[in-house]
Amino acid sequence: MTTNKQVFDLAIIGGGINGTGIAADASGRNLNVFLCEQNDLASGTSSSSSKLIHGGLRYLEHYEFRLVKEALAEREVLLNKAPHLVTPLKFIMPHRPHLRPAWMIRCGLFLYDHLSKRNTLPRAKKVNLDHQSPFKDGITKGFEYYDCWVDDARLVVTNAIEARNKGAEIKTQTECKSIKFSEENQLWTVSLHDKITDKEYQITAKNIVNASGPWLNQFLETALPDIKPARKIRLIKGSHIIVPRNRHHEGAYILQNEDKRIIFVLPYLDDFSIIGTTDKEFTGTPESVSIDDWEVDYLVDVYNQHFKTDLAKKDIISTYSGVRPLCDDESSDPSAITRDYTLELQRFSENNALISIYGGKITTYRKLSESVLLKLKPYLPKAIKPWTNTSPLPGAAKYGQTLDEIQRLISNQHPWLDSKLLARLSKSYGLMCLGFLSNKTSTESLGFNFGADLFQTEIDYLMEHEWASCADDILWRRTKLGLFLTLEQTKQVELYVKEKINLNTNSKTLNALDKIAV
Repeated sequence: MTTNKQVFDLAIIGGGINGTGIAADASGRNLNVFLCEQNDLASGTSSSSSKLIHGGLRYLEHYEFRLVKEALAEREVLLNKAPHLVTPLKFIMPHRPHLRPAWMIRCGLFLYDHLSKRNTLPRAKKVNLDHQSPFKDGITKGFEYYDCWVDDARLVVTNAIEARNKGAEIKTQTECKSIKFSEENQLWTVSLHDKITDKEYQITAKNIVNASGPWLNQFLETALPDIKPARKIRLIKGSHIIVPRNRHHEGAYILQNEDKRIIFVLPYLDDFSIIGTTDKEFTGTPESVSIDDWEVDYLVDVYNQHFKTDLAKKDIISTYSGVRPLCDDESSDPSAITRDYTLELQRFSENNALISIYGGKITTYRKLSESVLLKLKPYLPKAIKPWTNTSPLPGAAKYGQTLDEIQRLISNQHPWLDSKLLARLSKSYGLMCLGFLSNKTSTESLGFNFGADLFQTEIDYLMEHEWASCADDILWRRTKLGLFLTLEQTKQVELYVKEKINLNTNSKTLNALDKIAV
């Protein structure tokens, strides 16, 4: 076992949105940061969300005004920080008077528009739904409002890139086996296992951030058995189905159900719709989570209560499920459990602490990161002031830049890009794609096309600069192109990635490509 002799100010366990957000924030405050993730970045809850940056309209019914206000303010910040990843999205809520009265919805939407001082999105309004609407004939009125769409996994990866750019050490496929505090040295020893090389090593750190999400208490029990978790968590499963997009659908929809829950129907990758999410208590291991028959029936039934064109189970192209680690507030209704975050700090000396993150949502990850560092302030004397609220994420050149401006800059340098490829690259990478497009003059110069305009150049970039180590990392998190590729094309990507990992010479990698092309 080898030991990294550098002493880190923070060792962060977990590469989801909270872990990478904290790593980015802390690295920009003059702190030495180490982050490890046992699998891929965003491979857990952070890539299984509804892919929304939103205030949480339904949280108003549970009187979570502070959470909604903070989330709405963050919605504005993220629109300006990451215009390539966060974009406005119009919602229609059809009104079914036997569920919630119109006055209640109007009041909720009024609060939603006014809880945040800054709100650049259009205001909510009442709309009439005529016979041309996609809704059943009995649904004649509704409400229109705006929230934002986000590429959740890319937001995680982009924060990791920000952290690395500012000096953080990011290790994926690296499991934290144990943490041990030395009172004599006033340091934590973190024992790690690199799953790719099958090697073990140690690092030392002054403080530990437990951002392991659904594995939070499980991690503490195995890595630090002498310390009892500060709080109980409840694992709540949320599942989504992906179906072909109905050509009559415009924007997104928010549907009310008899049980007072709401379901989203969201546009996805132009050709598809995401329908979700469920809220169901989960008792298994987080890595084994998957949709069950009840959830499929539930989502299909809610959809069919509203739309003229019925949905059948056979229409489902794909599904995904995630587990939310919510702080146990003893609520009997899973959907009523608070989505707010709780931070539990355990002091080990005047210079050392361990902090665990319970709950949270992707919209408020940046504020959560600030809150973590505020709580750790007594243990981080060299940390400088907060900075992330007006700083763009990688991919944007300046705070407040628009997606249109980003696309124009890319198009001006690479006018040979067709509109579809330009849109995908700009919305995934922003201006970062100029790096792997450098010196490229045509699609042919991008190398082998694996399908859906996923070229060799992009895969090389993802493996060399964005920690991708297998086909799933590329197809289902970083590009989302897995839905467009055939089984044979997917196998070609798998072969190329394995060859590139196992063989370090360009000639051998190109030989592998030649085999694929044949």
